[in-house]
Amino acid sequence: MYEISAKFSISSAHFLCNYEGKCKNLHGHNWNITVYVKGDELDSLGMLIDFNTLKKYFKIIENELDHTCLNELDYFKQRNPTAENISEYIYNRMSGLFSGDNIENAEVSKVSVYETQNCEAIYYK
Repeated sequence: MYEISAKFSISSAHFLCNYEGKCKNLHGHNWNITVYVKGDELDSLGMLIDFNTLKKYFKIIENELDHTCLNELDYFKQRNPTAENISEYIYNRMSGLFSGDNIENAEVSKVSVYETQNCEAIYYK
């Protein structure tokens, strides 16, 4: 089994509904994100997946999330934009991009989202 990861970052605002504390107010974060990809076999070049492919996929997700108020996005109208839910969103979105390009030898294994330097949420199935 092979596993690779790539790190990305976005800046966006959010607030938590039905929450008692400072995070109920609109505020922003510089979210640091790591996407992990795993698979059993390498391609003919010796790669699980080209890092440039991951960068291309993440650019799509970055365009959706960066410099936005996450609460205004359809996905987060049904759930609070917590680090946990953001990691799940990115996991599902990235997995969908893999499927759309018929990538079968590799799959997203987990997504890590750092809300602050010391607070991390990880989503995996």
